[in-house]
Amino acid sequence: MFSSIAPLARLNPFYAPHFQLVQDGVRKRAEPSEAPTTRRSLAAASAAEEYSCEYGSGRFFMLCGLGGIISCGTTHTALVPLDLVKCRMQVDPQKYKSIFNGFSVTVKEDGVRGLAKGWAPTFFGYSMQGLCKFGFYEVFKILYGNLMGEENAYLWRTSLYLAASASAEFFADIALAPMEAAKVRIQTQPGYANTLREAMPKMFAEEGVWAFYKGVAPLWMRQIPYTMMKFACFERTVEALYKYVVPKPRSECSKGEQLVVTFVAGYIAGVFCAIVSHPADSVVSVLNKEKGSSAMQVLQRLGFKGVWKGLFARIIMIGTLTALQWFIYDSVKVYFRLPRPPPPEMPESLKKKLGLTE
Repeated sequence: MFSSIAPLARLNPFYAPHFQLVQDGVRKRAEPSEAPTTRRSLAAASAAEEYSCEYGSGRFFMLCGLGGIISCGTTHTALVPLDLVKCRMQVDPQKYKSIFNGFSVTVKEDGVRGLAKGWAPTFFGYSMQGLCKFGFYEVFKILYGNLMGEENAYLWRTSLYLAASASAEFFADIALAPMEAAKVRIQTQPGYANTLREAMPKMFAEEGVWAFYKGVAPLWMRQIPYTMMKFACFERTVEALYKYVVPKPRSECSKGEQLVVTFVAGYIAGVFCAIVSHPADSVVSVLNKEKGSSAMQVLQRLGFKGVWKGLFARIIMIGTLTALQWFIYDSVKVYFRLPRPPPPEMPESLKKKLGLTE
């Protein structure tokens, strides 16, 4: 299915619209013998397929939110052991020197069961985050796309993906913050609490509601760039894979082949996500462990080198996580027969303006 990925190196997904138009225009003129096909816009759905609901309907958004719950809740919970070691490396690098050393020390002190610490706040927190992240992304993508108009939505589609994902993540982090704070306390403070039921009342008694939301600003610093990269890079990578790598049009690919493309694009996006968001992730881990510290104080104390501790573990974790999340999310869409628009193509009105049609 995939003969070569070399052409991807020549594609910059953040091209300015002018250069992208030139590329598209040259490609169209170079293929005069191409058989006429039915084109679809950014938000269009195939008439040949039967869907369970209309694209952009309330049921569509609700099921997209359910897909977000399943994809984020299950994947983050499955990777709790790796996340636990990563957090401990960030807050106590002298004790937890590497991934393998971190696993060894944790098992030695807490047993194998100790690797599951923090599973409950992870599951509930990231399920709520997934609901908002994926559900609101679809809402904002359609909303902003309609405000921009069909032609501008195509020309500035990368900006559209960035704006929609940033807006969605803003609300997703508010939903995540309380559980993230509890998770970090359970995982990084030995003896503080072993379960969510122990941690929540204790945190409230010590610092009130502030204990659950003091990390929301660093969460925005970490998660908004992460999510912008996650969605924009994924969308443009899918577009590039179908254009340069997959040897046949998406409409001719089976559902299984389309899901393979989803997984590959998700992993590529995940690697970039991990790098972009890691410094803020380090600050969040230390901030939620300590009382009375601010994000700036933690950042100054860690320094440039300190904020990159645990990056390798996070690249493995986030790359796998992002790929699985997109795969599960797309699988949920397939299962519920939701509209899954193909990569966007230039609107006919824009082609006429540029003289690309007869």
